Amino acid sequence: MRQIPVDTSGAVVMVAKSPQVKVKDRRTGEIATDAESGAKLMTVDVMFAANEEVEILSITVPEPGISGELAMGMPVALTGLIARPWENDFNGQRRHGIAFRAVAVTSLANANAAAGSKAA
Repeated sequence: MRQIPVDTSGAVVMVAKSPQVKVKDRRTGEIATDAESGAKLMTVDVMFAANEEVEILSITVPEPGISGELAMGMPVALTGLIARPWENDFNGQRRHGIAFRAVAVTSLANANAAAGSKAA
């Protein structure tokens, strides 16, 4: 499957919605897990601002990759962000989109606070 690395160096990224458990099958309530590590998968909605455009992206990340409390509006770093195009047929309708996945979502709130206190 094709994976496209996403450069986040010039972007401002903030939490739009706190992490939620990713459900694999809504009918059964089965929780999605990482195929390699077996870790529970989470989704974090983020505001991704770059090139004078802003989008809300839903990022899938393994639970151990989420650092600390991630609250709405908190600046974060996305480690190892990739975009993966997908396509499927469901009930005779062709659907497609882009799925985003990261190795980690890390709060920058403590880093910014520490940098601010050093500057004072």
